[in-house]
Amino acid sequence: MSRNLPRTALLGLAYEEYLRHQQTARFVNEVSRRYTQGTLQRLLTHPMREIRRAAALALGYLGDYDSNAALGKALTDQDRQVRLFAEASIRKVWMRFGTESQQRELAAIVRLNAAHRYQEAVQRAGRLIQGEPDFAEAYNQRAIAQFSLGDFAEAIRDCRMTLELNPYHFAAAAGMGQAYLELHDPVAALESFHRALKLNPDLEAVRAQVTRLQRLIEDAGAA
Repeated sequence: MSRNLPRTALLGLAYEEYLRHQQTARFVNEVSRRYTQGTLQRLLTHPMREIRRAAALALGYLGDYDSNAALGKALTDQDRQVRLFAEASIRKVWMRFGTESQQRELAAIVRLNAAHRYQEAVQRAGRLIQGEPDFAEAYNQRAIAQFSLGDFAEAIRDCRMTLELNPYHFAAAAGMGQAYLELHDPVAALESFHRALKLNPDLEAVRAQVTRLQRLIEDAGAA
């Protein structure tokens, strides 16, 4: 890449090369040598969509939790590909809060949930939260485990805490809606689903739930 090109053009060229060859390591290396995390965050609002796409993609590999707000705003970008990259990247940076040991513990909790070992996940998430009370994703993972155990009220409380700590956490908003459904509270569920869609308009399953619940509430009101 020519050193005489503007820095934004270099990012665009790196992205074009990535699309052409799908060489992720090369893309990450090129971007990391020329751009800081802060610069990539600022480029998420660049007028050219290709630059915004490249920045959103790169932050998934190079960003940490400091990129949460910038990526959260990019979830509502006018370009769908920017939104998709931003969603994939923000899910990654949610895991990059705290120290390395805390991040490893969170990854272990995620694996416990994936293995349906929910009681263990609740216990370990509780210990992680005790050590780092501001770890939003630890609350979210505990909420997932609690929901799976049928502890819906507890799951809602942890989803609320997740959103208090991380107002861009659309997954917690959607999860809270599901928990309210289990508690037979469609009005609260609808409110939570609306919140999730406001944060991330591409949640099609949530949008379908909104349509269904609106009809259900309207039918109940007409009866």
